[in-house]
Amino acid sequence: MKVFKSFPLTFWIANTMELFERWAWYGFYVVFALYLTKSTDTGALGFSQEEKGLIMGIGTAFLYALPIITGAIADKIGYKKILLIAFTIISTGYLLLGLVEGFVSVFITYLYLAVGAALFKPVISATISKTTNDGNSSIGFGIFYMMVNIGAFIGPLFASKLRVIDWYYVFILSSIVISVNFIFVIFFFKEPDRVKSKERIIDTIIKSFKNVFTTLKDTKFLIFLILIVGFWRIYNQLFYTLPVFIDQWIDTSVLYNNLHSISPWLADKIGSKNHIIEAEIMTNMGAFYIIIFQIIVSSIVMKLKPLNAMISGIFVASFGIGLSFATTNPYYLFVTIFIFAIGEMASSPKITEYIGKIAPKDKVALYMGASFLPMAGGNFFAGILSGNVYGAMSDKITLLRNDLESLKINLPEISETFTQNDLINKSAEALGKTNIELTQYLWDKYHPSNIWIIFTAIGVTTAILLLLYDKLLLNKK
Repeated sequence: MKVFKSFPLTFWIANTMELFERWAWYGFYVVFALYLTKSTDTGALGFSQEEKGLIMGIGTAFLYALPIITGAIADKIGYKKILLIAFTIISTGYLLLGLVEGFVSVFITYLYLAVGAALFKPVISATISKTTNDGNSSIGFGIFYMMVNIGAFIGPLFASKLRVIDWYYVFILSSIVISVNFIFVIFFFKEPDRVKSKERIIDTIIKSFKNVFTTLKDTKFLIFLILIVGFWRIYNQLFYTLPVFIDQWIDTSVLYNNLHSISPWLADKIGSKNHIIEAEIMTNMGAFYIIIFQIIVSSIVMKLKPLNAMISGIFVASFGIGLSFATTNPYYLFVTIFIFAIGEMASSPKITEYIGKIAPKDKVALYMGASFLPMAGGNFFAGILSGNVYGAMSDKITLLRNDLESLKINLPEISETFTQNDLINKSAEALGKTNIELTQYLWDKYHPSNIWIIFTAIGVTTAILLLLYDKLLLNKK
């Protein structure tokens, strides 16, 4: 209790704002891939997997690359002003994103939203850092990480219910939730101490880029950043690809019916009116596991060197995320997502800790700023994997189209008057199958589950390369 009292009010306000920001973000982000790709007659946009990959991959990479300069701008202008600007952009960005429909307009709007998120990220992290000390920083950042995951868990629960009614309600709720933070920043947030500079903003930005290049001259650090891109590449499949895969291939009505036989009330609360468990609820189990088990996992790996914990965690996470794509059994997902979460809990926090340990004492902030770069790279390449690779190997609509072509069955192209669902229904009719039988037929014939091999191979390769990095580069005499 004494430790908790050691934190100033601004620390708690920052954590509260983080919770609401993550609630708003994950409330839309966990269903964003579905919104982009599901059939237009459900209110979604009906984009291809490739278009989804471009929007999410490039847009989110942009979000994680920008803090290199937005953090410096915040130090120049002031945290309170930047937070107000960020929340204005984010709240309007959500509303606009739910209104636009064309690929280009959605892409541009998502980039606009990313700018707001990129303004918020470094400010809130810096505030936590500035309101903790050597004696309570470990617990302070533990609380912060907990707020992230509580917000990440709450958001999809609301989004899952709202998107069945109307997709736009998801974006409205995210806008409302982030707007709550205006109250905290205007009335309760106290500006932390910061070094005020008289240099021009453009000079501050140029200096930020120079600082990044300074850190990248450290060859060992640069190699580490490149290698760790592999982890973020597979981590992001939890949001980019897994919800789509579950929606296309896994029949969760079995799970709903079994739960309903035990507790009709719980089944109705968790499930949808269609008597299924929506994909985002299944994916959200990862955040639930982290909330429950993070402290236990952290206590287990705390005695390991950060790099060793990282290697072990990435190896475990690789099989967890990979095997999530290996079967149509919904119960299997509870196990595989748990395996992935264990790996994430062991590795993700250790990445930041490792960077803090290898950075020269007078350049810790610079190295921490550069830590966003592999996240940006990971998101970019995750977009390619979830777009081009998934689209070619595992996308149900693509595989169905290929099958119809091989069987010389001609059906209309997908358009405003002939949707993805129309294609599935007409194809099932032409082949003399039910929709469930059609899904199983495509699964058995084209093996879309093979994509798990690629995801796991990327993660395992990353772990092996990090091991070699440790043995050959760090420990060489």
